[in-house]
Amino acid sequence: MQTDRGTITRIALLLLLVAVLAGCGGDGRDSDDAAGDDTVATTTSESGGDESGGDLSGRIQADGSSTVGPYTTAAAEAFQGVEPGVQVTVGVSGTGGGFERFCRGETDLSNASRAIKDEEIAACKKEGIEYVEFQVANDALTVVVNTENDWAQCLTVEHLTMIWNTGSKVNNWNQVDDSFPDEDLKLFGPGTDSGTFDYFTDEINGEEGASRSDYGASEDDNVIVQGVTGEKGGLGYFGFSYFEENQDSLKAVEIDGGDGCVAPSVETAQDGTYQPLSRPLFIYAKKESFKRPEVEAFVQYLIDNETQIAESSQYVPLTDEQLMKAKSDFEAAVEEVGA
Repeated sequence: MQTDRGTITRIALLLLLVAVLAGCGGDGRDSDDAAGDDTVATTTSESGGDESGGDLSGRIQADGSSTVGPYTTAAAEAFQGVEPGVQVTVGVSGTGGGFERFCRGETDLSNASRAIKDEEIAACKKEGIEYVEFQVANDALTVVVNTENDWAQCLTVEHLTMIWNTGSKVNNWNQVDDSFPDEDLKLFGPGTDSGTFDYFTDEINGEEGASRSDYGASEDDNVIVQGVTGEKGGLGYFGFSYFEENQDSLKAVEIDGGDGCVAPSVETAQDGTYQPLSRPLFIYAKKESFKRPEVEAFVQYLIDNETQIAESSQYVPLTDEQLMKAKSDFEAAVEEVGA
C-alpha cells in the first residue's frame, strides 16, 4: 500500500515538473513576442522624423475656437504617434473664451477663428503674457440650408444683411426675395463668444457683434447642423470643415459678394474669389511655453505638417507664401526665447 502511494507521488511530481517546464517554455516565447512588439513601436515612433526620438513628455493645454479645435485635435493625434509621452488637451470654449483663459496664463495655445482684439491684447499685456500668432489654415465660412431648399441656390451679401442684421424681423423666405416661396425662415448660428460670429457680423452687417438675437445660437457647430437639417426653411452658418463633414445632409449656398455667385471650396478660399467670407484661422502660442521642449516640438510638427493636417481634417491649407511666413515666425520665436 505504501509502495503504491510512493509510486503515485513520484508520478504526480513528474507530471508537475513537466507542466512547469512547459510553462517556462511558453513564457519564453511570449517574452520574445513582446520584445518584438516594443521594437516595432519604437521604430514606428522614430520613423515619424522627430529628432527627439519619442523621448518627450508633458501636457500641452489648448482652448478656443470650435472651428479651429478639430484642426488642433487632428495635429495632436498625429503628434502623439511621434511623441506618445506628450498629452495635448483641446478645449472648445469659443475664440473669446479661449483668449480669456490664454491671457490669464492658463493655456499654452489659443485657437482662434479671428485675429486677437485690442482688449484681448491689453488683457494679455496686463498679465505679462507674450505670444506669437500663427496662421495655420484658411476657411470659407459657409452658409447652409436644408436639403429640401431648392430655391436659395445663391444669396447676395444684401440678402444676408437683410436676414441677420440687428433688429431684422425677416421670418419668411419670401421676405428675402419675392421669387422665394412662402416658407418659414428658421435661423441657426454661433453664439457671441464665437470668432465665427465676430467675423460673419463684421463682414455681413458691417460691425462686429451686430446681429439679431432671435435665432438658435450655440457654440457647438453640431447643434447648428441639427437645427438646419431639422427645418425645411432652416439657414445657418459655420466653418467649411463642418459643411464638408455634413454635406450629405446640408446644402451650401453660393455667395455673391458683388462679382457673381461663388461656391465655398478649397480653391475659392485660397484664390480669394469667395468673398467676403474667406478668412484665416490662427493658433496663438505663449512665448514662455516655448521654453518647454514638448510645446516647441508640437508647434514645429504642426507647421512642418500643415498641409497634411489641414487636408486630413478638411480645412483649406495655407498657400506657399502663408506657410513660409508661419515657418519664419516660428523660427524667430524659438530664437528669441532661447536667446
